[in-house]
Amino acid sequence: MNFIFFSPNFPKYCTEFCFHLKNCGVNVLGIGDADYNDLNEKLKNSLTEYIKINRLENYDEVLRAVGYYTHKYGKIDRFESLNEHWLDLDARIRTDFNIFGTKLDFISNLKQKSKMEKFFNKSEVESIRSITKFHRVKAKKFIEKIGYPVVVKPNQGVGANMTYKLASESELEHFLHTKPSEVEFIMQEFIDGVLLTYDGLVNKDGEIVFAASHEFPHSIMDTVNSGNHFSYYGLKEVSKEIEESGRRIIRTYGIKESFFHLEFFKSNADGNIIALEVNMRPPGTWMTDAINFTYDIDIYKLWANMIVNNQVEGPFAGKYYTGFASKKNHLTYAHEHEEIMQRYHHEIVKHDSITDVQSQSRGNYAYQFRSKDFDKVKQITAYIHAVENRIKVFS
Repeated sequence: MNFIFFSPNFPKYCTEFCFHLKNCGVNVLGIGDADYNDLNEKLKNSLTEYIKINRLENYDEVLRAVGYYTHKYGKIDRFESLNEHWLDLDARIRTDFNIFGTKLDFISNLKQKSKMEKFFNKSEVESIRSITKFHRVKAKKFIEKIGYPVVVKPNQGVGANMTYKLASESELEHFLHTKPSEVEFIMQEFIDGVLLTYDGLVNKDGEIVFAASHEFPHSIMDTVNSGNHFSYYGLKEVSKEIEESGRRIIRTYGIKESFFHLEFFKSNADGNIIALEVNMRPPGTWMTDAINFTYDIDIYKLWANMIVNNQVEGPFAGKYYTGFASKKNHLTYAHEHEEIMQRYHHEIVKHDSITDVQSQSRGNYAYQFRSKDFDKVKQITAYIHAVENRIKVFS
């Protein structure tokens, strides 16, 4: 199998995907903008060949690199970045070279939130009420129907960039006067609820062969707009209602041989599961590692085996709850790194800085930790996030 991995050095976990592809006998062909000598040794040893281009956004450069690999190695079987930022480019290359996977004629269904809502409706899964291409009159009519607050965000966007909660007419007016004219926004009802995910692998036959779930006590939107820290929990089990809703959506989309990352709200008012967003890529922010720590598996290896052999071991049972808690540099915390490591050295399984491109939403330094006791994981999160000049969580 000839597998082109686009930008194999970023995010960091791409190294693991490349490593396990190679171990499955794949020719892993890299295209990136980093110097070869700057790649880590594990990645270098995983790549059959690597081409550096000047700009990843320059499609002509990418096209020539893929053409070179096709001439040298023959038919390209897969082209992947596993990165939401490059989904359009991935699809365009697959279309131009007739490579297996999502093509240009379908990619907008995975990127535009308004089109996701249509698939949720086809799946008979409740979704958030919304409007697109709105002006002042249309927005006010929508708000008269559902009430404040509402959420506005780019119809096609990544993460919580330019995502705001509007709680009054003055905030609506401010948004309408200041929003970028070149960006198409979607307006959604605000859901008071807990964010839950459905993450996993669907094979070449459209069968879900692995699934996990994570819980977010605070929304990424609030984290970005308030400057607060960020956390989530890897759960030992996928709830029945998330499993059922997730399977319906995957089946309706007809996606095959892919990671998936679906987001839902569980309403605090009535417990209803409400579909928010779908992503056909690995979950970010160390969540692939959270899956590994929760289930004691190697999700990177499982993915590679699925790509090459259409097989995944299992079934798998969750053994731990895994927590993720980050710190932000502008906040002064009650407990220093050394205190955290000393107090919870048995539970902490990973800690590292976060790349600048993700730090606004995810934090500047983060910890992952696990325990069979969910309350213990929440306790560690609270300890890490305790801020000076407030009552300390622990004496």
